[in-house]
Amino acid sequence: MDIRKLMAGAAIALCLGLPTGATALEVKQSGKSVTETMDALVAAVEGAGAKVVARIDHASNAEGAGLELRPTQKLIFGNPALGSQAMLADQRAGLKLPMMVLVYEDEAGDVWVTYEAPADLFEGMEAIDPEAEFAMKMTGALDMLTAKAIE
Repeated sequence: MDIRKLMAGAAIALCLGLPTGATALEVKQSGKSVTETMDALVAAVEGAGAKVVARIDHASNAEGAGLELRPTQKLIFGNPALGSQAMLADQRAGLKLPMMVLVYEDEAGDVWVTYEAPADLFEGMEAIDPEAEFAMKMTGALDMLTAKAIE
């Protein structure tokens, strides 16, 4: 395989939040549109007292570049009380925080919510125990928030 094609594919996968290697993603199907699912996720995040940092509409950005992408949005959000604990354990956790959730429509028109679980998110950061209280709270919060988004 051409190394340029391989590198381009990996770069696209990273930009879209798709798996590029061993990292497993949590995936849930939504019966709503991407926008409705994302609106519900924003409401759940804000209702839980976390802070929305950014809502990115990848399809709109692609359109601005003259490209067509199925509906795809990413929410970046966090709870400094939890994220700061991760960074106190290993400051490199700042590369992975705040948390991100991707909501997208696939080629069949199904809508999916996906995110990287904290246990995988902090992989390679030996100072962070995946069963630390803050990591378990992050895991529970992501599960609960995304469940509310697809209700």
